Amino acid sequence: MTGNIVIFDTSVLIDHLRTNKFARRFSEVMGLIRNSSVVLSELACGATRESEIDFVLTLAKNYPTLTPSENNWIESGIVLSSIRKDKGFLSDKLRDIHFDVLIALTARSFGATVITSNKMDFQLIQRYRSFNLETW
Repeated sequence: MTGNIVIFDTSVLIDHLRTNKFARRFSEVMGLIRNSSVVLSELACGATRESEIDFVLTLAKNYPTLTPSENNWIESGIVLSSIRKDKGFLSDKLRDIHFDVLIALTARSFGATVITSNKMDFQLIQRYRSFNLETW
């Protein structure tokens, strides 16, 4: 991976934390690593051990954090409305992908690449808004 700004999605960080699955790939990442405030929130919400909270706090301390803007929030609702109309998704599924839409739109605003292992949802979002995506 080469690029300017990189945002790791929650799925990649969780896979890495649980299994060290992406150790080699993390070491090969080129670019400026940035957090997504959405990802940090998801990680903290799902933390079950003190070490996991420490990991979130370490990420927040060591890498600048990008946060969805007001426009990103409004646009996320428009994207989700289009997905609901096209795919017939119910509210539960829309809630499940809302944070992914926010991550994608924030990355797009900064010209960043989202790195994820959640290929299906992010490729779906890409059909509605273009953004840089890499799947692991």
